[in-house]
Parts: sequence; structure tokens; C-alpha cells
Amino acid sequence: MKNKIFKLSLLTTILISSAFVYVQQVQTNLMTKESQQKITSNEALEKLKAGNERFVSGNELKHNHKEEVAQTANGQYPYAVILSCIDSRVSSEIIFDQNLGDVFNARIAGNIVNTDILGSMEFACKVAGAKLIVVVGHTKCGAIKGACDHVELGNLTHLVNEIKPAVDSVKNISGERNSKNDAFVRAVALKNIELTIKEIRLKSPILKELEDNGKIKIVGALYDVSTGKVNFNLN
Repeated sequence: MKNKIFKLSLLTTILISSAFVYVQQVQTNLMTKESQQKITSNEALEKLKAGNERFVSGNELKHNHKEEVAQTANGQYPYAVILSCIDSRVSSEIIFDQNLGDVFNARIAGNIVNTDILGSMEFACKVAGAKLIVVVGHTKCGAIKGACDHVELGNLTHLVNEIKPAVDSVKNISGERNSKNDAFVRAVALKNIELTIKEIRLKSPILKELEDNGKIKIVGALYDVSTGKVNFNLN
């Protein structure tokens, strides 16, 4: 009897200790004001890359969303801003395996930039302290395909027209210049990322100054919806 009580007591101690360690791990992983101030733009980029590697390999962090909500209730200290498409397969916290409160998200079809998004990015970096902006396009993007096919549909027409400069800039791809040509669609997606980054620098003196002074980094990436891999090497 005493032996059973001892074993039960030992098991209870182990479970409580494990739970305490787990909660500690969640708390440690969450961004704080201090960790946000300390992290560099290059370290922020490596943090996203490592998160995507975990996602692709199936070794994601064990997120306790309830605990994360409690820990971030009194403030947020994201280290990055991610501009991505509204595509349901490209959720930033998931594909980069991030905690609640780690990244700002700006999502719009075709991952284009406009005045509202620029203002949001300026807040995120200049006011809230984010160190990195990533423009994430993706393969098989419906908005990109729509631009390649010159689609017209209500308010979507205006959005698709924002992508047309990328369509017109792609010259070195053989075959049809429409959504049936996968190579053409991919090339337009890459060009669209490039032009979006240029537009951020051109239309936001605040972000351009932050980048020039080494306070932030602005980069592009392409997410592959077939593999889950985010490619940051777009050259």
C-alpha cells in the first residue's frame, strides 16, 4: 500500500514538474519588450527561416494558445511584419511556426501594397518596434493568375490592375502569357514581390529611412503551396 502511495506521489510530482517546465517554455518563447529590442533584423530573418523549417519537417513548437493569450494580454512586441496574400493556405503564424504576438500580419490578395498597408507597416516598425518586413508571395496564386488573364470583376478589377506592372515586366518566359503557363505565373509572382518591395521603399520615406539606417530589413520570399517551403533566395 505504501509502495503504491509512493509511486502515485512520484508520478504526480513528475506531471506537475513537466507542466511547470512546459509553461516556462511557452513564456520563454514569447516575445517581450526586452527580446524585441535586442533582436536584430538579421536574427529576425533567421527566426522566421527556422520556424518554416520546423513547419516543413513537422517539428512545430507545442503552442499553448490559451497561455499565449494570457501572456500577451497586456502588450505585444512583434519582431516582424509579414505582408502576404489572403490565400487560405498562407497563414503566416502557421507556415513560420510563430507564437501569438510574434508577428504583425498584413494580408491582401496578391500581396500588393497600398496606402493603408504602408501606414500599418510604419506603425509596426517606427512605433511598435518590428525589425523586419517580409513580402511573401506564393505559388499558384489566384490573384497573380487573374492578372495574367486580365480578369475584370467588380472591385477585383482595380486590385488586379495593381499587379499588371509585374505581368508586363516579365519578358523572358516562353509560351503563352496567361495562367495556363506555370512558368509565366511563377515569374510574375516573383516580379510582383520585387515591385512591391520597391514600392514600399519609394512610397514610405519612414520605412526607407529605417532601412537605410540599419534599423529594419525589407526582404521578399515565395511560399510553395505544394511543399510548405518558404524560399527567401529569389535571385
